[in-house]
Amino acid sequence: MDTDPEPVRVVIVDDEQLVRMALRLVIDGEPDLTVVAEAADGDAALTVVDEHRPDVVLMDVRMPGRDGLSTTRELLTRPAPPRVLMLTTFDSDDLVLGSLRAGALGFVLKDTQPTQILEAVRTVANGNPVLSPAATARVIAAATGPQSAHARSSSREAARTQLSTLTERELETARAIADGLGNPEIAQRLNISVATVKAHTGNLFAKLAVENRVQIALLVRDAEE
Repeated sequence: MDTDPEPVRVVIVDDEQLVRMALRLVIDGEPDLTVVAEAADGDAALTVVDEHRPDVVLMDVRMPGRDGLSTTRELLTRPAPPRVLMLTTFDSDDLVLGSLRAGALGFVLKDTQPTQILEAVRTVANGNPVLSPAATARVIAAATGPQSAHARSSSREAARTQLSTLTERELETARAIADGLGNPEIAQRLNISVATVKAHTGNLFAKLAVENRVQIALLVRDAEE
């Protein structure tokens, strides 16, 4: 007898009660998603995540006290951490890129259509990165915009130092990930098996101390600037 899969368990973290209420109504209306807890700040988020072990955390970037960036970093040090999907108004490009580097798997704007938010939750729950079109434009603008020579040099040298620990094949895999390729496409480019690609990717996570492919891509971009 077939049984329905367990719904994706979601925690909503936002200091605005109305935002939390609206998101709960949208998410709980779906049979494959359920909100298991809410939190109004980062410290409360750490507590409820430890208690409820959600699959996905919808995280506000800016909150009083511990903000979303710090909270995300802390969450991802936990055993079997949840996937983090950032909620933001994108009023600070530094926060956008900083959150990606902290390990967030994606971003949605707070005024995104409900259907798109739901799809983003499902995508992140499956371990895949997601950026809304507006978020993508802001990230690209921030990544390619003016920056001091000193800041560029520091970021470049730090990234190159991290990448220097990789084997040649691992570095090729990292560059392919930065090009947006999936495992089958990487296997075809490098003329190796998908299983070998997965092994290289696992090594990248361990050696670079990253949580997802977005962070790998950012390191490669920083190193090649």
